[in-house]
Amino acid sequence: MRRRLYYLLPDLPSARAMLDEMLLARIEERHIRFLARAPLPDDMPGCSFMVKTDLIHGAQWGTIIGGIVGLGAGIFLSLFPPEGVTLRTASILLVALGGALFGGWASGMNAAAIPNKKLEQYAPRLDQGQVLMMVDVPVRRMKDIEAMIARRHPDFDFGGEEPPMLAFP
Repeated sequence: MRRRLYYLLPDLPSARAMLDEMLLARIEERHIRFLARAPLPDDMPGCSFMVKTDLIHGAQWGTIIGGIVGLGAGIFLSLFPPEGVTLRTASILLVALGGALFGGWASGMNAAAIPNKKLEQYAPRLDQGQVLMMVDVPVRRMKDIEAMIARRHPDFDFGGEEPPMLAFP
């Protein structure tokens, strides 16, 4: 499992130096992301579209709500079928699955236009020219990485951490 740590860095040169230090600390580049108002150089990993927007959160809620509404619609259709149509129990599950798929798609499309709520708190500092570094660190190494950054750069602001997340390959 990994935890995401947030650090606010004063400018792009310090962000580049921090990237080098993270790589020397054996944190893979795919677990490091930077977000800034100014365009990042090509050799620095930026945030993906899914990190910048609420796409994942919206799709999750849409799937849940769509599944519940689809289940209700499937039950309603099986209790009160249209004239001349016999519906089986499997149709309830199919309508629930269709509702979940449609709800996830529709909510995901809407949430793709909304900035990420977790990153909203850093917007004023990003407008001032600072750079946000997000690092996904294994839980067992979290204290070591925090101590290394605090020892080398006591002026960097620790922005917080997220709850544990599953490590995907």
